Parts: sequence; structure tokens; C-alpha cells
Amino acid sequence: MTDTVTEIRKSPTGRHLPLILLALGAGLGWGLFGEHLNFQTLAENREALIAFRDAHYLVAALGFILIYTLIVAFSLPGATIATLTGGFLFATFPGVLFNITGATLGASAIFLAARSGIGARLAARMEGAEGLVKRVKDGIDENQWSMLFLMRLLPVLPFFLANLIPAFLDVPLRRYVISTFFGIMPGALVYTSVGAGLSEVFARGETPDLGLIFEPQILLPILGLSALALLPMAIKLLRGRPGL
Repeated sequence: MTDTVTEIRKSPTGRHLPLILLALGAGLGWGLFGEHLNFQTLAENREALIAFRDAHYLVAALGFILIYTLIVAFSLPGATIATLTGGFLFATFPGVLFNITGATLGASAIFLAARSGIGARLAARMEGAEGLVKRVKDGIDENQWSMLFLMRLLPVLPFFLANLIPAFLDVPLRRYVISTFFGIMPGALVYTSVGAGLSEVFARGETPDLGLIFEPQILLPILGLSALALLPMAIKLLRGRPGL
């Protein structure tokens, strides 16, 4: 039995099986739930969700984290709505912890699936390469913490790509999980707090302002954290210059 499992893992299909399963789950999820993971669905079911939370708080919390994990793992379109729901059902705190936990677990599932497939081989090829490719790989390796936090703090890359790229660069799982958990915290806190105020939004028949994160009072602190993430990299560059 053990030999059979080992052979499956070593085979091309076995190595790519986690990615294949995630792709199949993503296709199935988009087909079944893609049209329903939206603000309108949340508004229509808000009373039932609140009633279930009040009657079964622990089950609701664990179930929410599981659903959030699946949404992120299968890259379904409802991550923002899920974050708002976390604030709506569980308030800013502990809602933000539930949101971050679900997002980190889902992101880790993508990371592990990608690394077990093409990620490990791609990282090995980059390590054995020469010239520009090797220099880029070495530069990223020397500044992994800064790069990982920067990818999470600044929403420049789609969340899906930010989950995949570290798998291709041989980033350790522990480092990936820590940087994901704390790196997404500022943005998650903003959207969770918006979700916590949805009762008033529902009462007015409006939709929440998701552009809030780009307001100066929100964006500037996030940019400040990004600058701190870049600081170690900048110090290394300055130390490498002659005469400094």
C-alpha cells in the first residue's frame, strides 16, 4: 500500500493531482455558486444567517471559516462578500480573525497544491539556472520576508497570483503562512469593519462602499506598512554600495 502511494506521488499525474483537484473544484464551484456569491444574496439571507448564528454560534463560526477557506482555495468570486459577512455576523472582532484564518488556510491550500506539482520543479530549475534568471531568484531569496509582506499589503497582484508565486520560488511554508496571516490583516480589518456596519446599509437599501480602502486615511497607513516591509531590502542595497 505504501509503495503504491509512493508511486502515485512520483508519477506526473500524482504530482499534479492536488492542482487538478483544485481546478475541478474551482470549475464546479463557479458553476454552482458563482452567481450566488454576491451582496444581493447576503442581503436576502441576512435574517436567516443571524438567526442561525444566535442559535449555534460555534457551529456558525467554524462553518464560516470552512466556507471562507473553500472560497479562497478554489478561487471563487465571493472572497470580498465573505469578508463582509464575517464582519456582519461576528462584528469587527472576532470577525477579522475568522476572515484572516479562512483566507490563510485557503491560500495555504493553493500554495501546497502548486508546490507539490510544478512549483518544486520550477524552483529547482531557477536555482540551477544562470545569468538573469539566477540573479532574480537570488535577489528574491535574500529578501523573502519583504517581498512576501509587500505582495500581501499592496493589492497590486490578484490574490490568486500572490498565492501561487511563492510556491514557484521555493518559499518555506512557515514563512508563507506567517506573511499571509499578518500581511492581509490591514485590508481584512478595513473590509470586516465595513461588514460590521452592514445593518445600517441594509436598512437604507444601499450597497457598501468597497472603495473605502483607497481613502487617504486608510491607504496611507497601508503604504506606510509597505514602506516598512521594504526597509530591510533598502538597507541591504545601501550596504552593498561602495563608500556607504
